Parts: sequence; structure tokens; C-alpha cells
Amino acid sequence: MSLDQHEWRGKSVRQPQDIVLLLKAAGEITRLRLLALLTQGELSVKDFTEILGQSQPRISRHLKLLADAGIVTRHAEGAWAYYRLNRDRASGALAQWVIEHVDPDAAELRRDREKLASLREVQRERAAAYFATIAQSWDRLRSLHVSDAAVEAAIVEATGAAKSGFLLDLGTGTGRMLELLANRYQHGIGLDSSREMLAVARAKLDAAGIDHAQVRLGDIADLGDYHGAADLVVLHQVLHYFDDPGTGVAFAGACLRPSGRMLIVDFAPHDLEFLRTEQAHRRLGMSNEQMALWAQASDLAVVSCRSFPPTREDGLTVCLWVLEPNKNQNEKGV
Repeated sequence: MSLDQHEWRGKSVRQPQDIVLLLKAAGEITRLRLLALLTQGELSVKDFTEILGQSQPRISRHLKLLADAGIVTRHAEGAWAYYRLNRDRASGALAQWVIEHVDPDAAELRRDREKLASLREVQRERAAAYFATIAQSWDRLRSLHVSDAAVEAAIVEATGAAKSGFLLDLGTGTGRMLELLANRYQHGIGLDSSREMLAVARAKLDAAGIDHAQVRLGDIADLGDYHGAADLVVLHQVLHYFDDPGTGVAFAGACLRPSGRMLIVDFAPHDLEFLRTEQAHRRLGMSNEQMALWAQASDLAVVSCRSFPPTREDGLTVCLWVLEPNKNQNEKGV
């Protein structure tokens, strides 16, 4: 593939001196190895130190040079930092082109890939071990409602005919929505407040080969970086953890573009008190009337709702609500 065959539309155009700086940033063997690894997906500084066998300060210095040049992006998550190729800019496309023309069977690159594969296997095993500790409670909950397949088919249908640009999955958990809707968005971010769940999600996305979605440690109450950015927002089995689910709807709604759409999946009202005492549910389901009021308070409108009755008499009804920005607000230019 030649350089001019890359898709540059929508990417920043650089002056000749900028291209020289980009080439200098990439033109060092360790940094080329880092870039080659990043073509395989998002990685942390700790990942790089384990794979390359170099010190954290040295790895961080190389990554800073790449980030300063705009070739990679950095996301801080507590004391950790994750890096990925900056595919949204010409610098990332240039780096991709460089790596495509490096012999993949070169000894160092081959060893790096082998170590990355081993590292990811260890990470998947750790994620599976954690998930096994909570599987019993999850299985008990899932036995109370209709099969996931029926609900998930409706979720895919509710995304609409057009493919979304940016999907924001709030309370992503194991990343199932990012996985389920992988063909329905161009780029996805999943937020969750549990590091353990994020480890599970990262392992699942990696195993599925989904490289256009990432997961982040985050709080639904702190979404300033995503305001007005999302074409599709998903809240899957999240709102029942809120004392006031209306605040969750408001936080999520603020992230929607004027033409965006929100999908909310949760339980209809029920009286299974053990979910509050054993699984930390704060609300025992929510009604269509409540959802309509929460939507209205956030300048949103419920455009559809589907219910999925349980397969057992003492089970839970699952609801799928589709919300969109209030058309009156759009007409006002809000």
C-alpha cells in the first residue's frame, strides 16, 4: 500500500516541517516497536515494560515523544496510563503506513508479538478468575428474566438503520454492549467505576478482535469530556443502582448530539427485595411513567418502549426504552 492510498479525509493536514518531526519521533527502534505493538490494540505502560523488558521511565519517555508528536493518544486511569494509535489524525495514519512497511518477521517484532500474546492470555485468565467469583449472583439474576438473546436482538434493532459515529456505553461492565453493537458504530467508549469489570471487558474485547472500542475508568456523574459528543448512548442494567435514576438519565442525556439516541435497558417495577439487600440495587425497577418524567426533565422524549415478560411467574420484566432529544429543544437550537 502506498502512502497516498491512505484515507486522509477528515484528518489534519501537516506542513513539511511537521512531517519531518513526525518521522523523527517514529524514527527510533524502540519507538517503532511500541508503534508496532499499538497496531494490535490499546496498551498500558506496564504492558510495554513487561513486553520490551525496559524500565518504566525509559518507556514513558519514548511514549511521551510519540504523544507530543500526535502519533499516539494517552489516557490516564488512576496511576496507570493507556496508549493507542491516534487514528483520527494524519500522524496516526502516517505511523500506520510506516509499520505496514516494516518486516513483521523481524526478530524483535516477532518476539514482541509473542510476549504480547502471552501477556493477554494471562490477563484473560485473571479476568475469568474474577468473573467466576461473581458468576453465581449473575446467574441467579439472569434466571429471573427472559433470555438475553431476545433483549439483545431488540437492542440491535433499536440502534436504527444508520451506523453511529460514536457510541458511549455507560456502566459498561463486561463490555457486552460494545461487543454486541460492534458493527453498529465507528468508535466506542465504555465507562465503568469498577477496575475489575474493566479488566474483564478489556479481555473480552481483545478476544473478539474489537479494536475500535476502548473501556475507561469513569463516573457517570462526571461526563464533561463527552458532553454533546455521542451519537448513541447506552445504559444497560445501570439505572437501578441509582437512588435517583433521573440524575443518571440527565448525565447521559447531556452527552447526546442533537440527532443522537439513547437506549436504556432495565427492569419494570417489581418486589424482589433480595436484589436490594444482596446485589445493591437501589431501585426495584422503573415504570414507563417514571421514565417519561425523567426524560422530560432532561429535555428528552421517550420515542418507544418494549417489554419482555419473564419466563417464570416470579421473574422480572425487562424493558427497553429509546429516548431522543426533544424536538422542540432542537428547533430552539439548544
